[in-house]
Amino acid sequence: MANVRPFTTNDVRPDPAAPLGGPAGKRMRGSAWLNLLYVPALILFGVFIFYPFIKGVQISFTNWDGYNQDFKWIGGFNYKRMFSDPDMGRVIRNTVIYGVGSAFLQNVIGLAYALFLNMNLRTRGLVRTVIYLPVIISSLIMGYIWYFFFQYDGGAINDILLLFQDEPSNLLGDKDFNSWIITFVNTYQYLGIAMVLFLAGLQTIPKDYYEAATIDGATAFDRFRHVTWPLIAPSLTISMVLNLIGGLKLFDVIVAMTNSGPGYASASMSSIMYLLYFGREDAGYAATIGILMFVMISIVSLVALFLLRRREVHA
Repeated sequence: MANVRPFTTNDVRPDPAAPLGGPAGKRMRGSAWLNLLYVPALILFGVFIFYPFIKGVQISFTNWDGYNQDFKWIGGFNYKRMFSDPDMGRVIRNTVIYGVGSAFLQNVIGLAYALFLNMNLRTRGLVRTVIYLPVIISSLIMGYIWYFFFQYDGGAINDILLLFQDEPSNLLGDKDFNSWIITFVNTYQYLGIAMVLFLAGLQTIPKDYYEAATIDGATAFDRFRHVTWPLIAPSLTISMVLNLIGGLKLFDVIVAMTNSGPGYASASMSSIMYLLYFGREDAGYAATIGILMFVMISIVSLVALFLLRRREVHA
């Protein structure tokens, strides 16, 4: 008698052309409907982000003034002009100061606030609100508020300085100092975001880790170094990247406090684009700087994200 292989369930294979049924089919149909929910977001992205970006690239190769419909293709002239522009070095320097300087200060001060407010304090809810409150104020309004502190004629800080000296100080007119004042104002306004992100990270760390470290004889600094610091790395990543992007595209505070002056001494890449477009009617050159700013922010944020993600440790 010939050997007969026992019948198994593998011998019954579904027809690929047959309609799906049962739980698996319902899950696949549900997934297909969920994919359709991406369509409105993709349409909005294409209309308001992708299409304007492509148009900006096209405009950067023209001499368009921003208003007249008669303009011509000039190739890479605007890019050559940008890299030979003597003002661009200072503008890029200021942009880096606003981005890196603000992100560093916001995270250092925000972490200090978060560690303080993570303790059992009666008024910690009120203090958190006060620290976060500047975030919800318009950046333009915040810039004007601080302008009245630093202005030359009648500024609050100069009123105090006049008690100790004969002449007021032109703080916002100092080419080597005004960019740091703007960095301070931007740091003050947005350090609340870093504080909230660090607080969220601190509250996810199990207390057992601290108890075990204390039993092993770890000091407060040791607990911060070996427990807190590694485990808040995801919060640091999010906070650093967000603050870097926000600082590198800083605009409102600069316009309110110095309007990029004196000259272009405090200009960022965002504010000089505004001046070129509306002040000098040089839309093609403004678009060129916009492309450089996009590339610069993309590279800096992606590198920061890559480096910071490498050190993340999850509890």
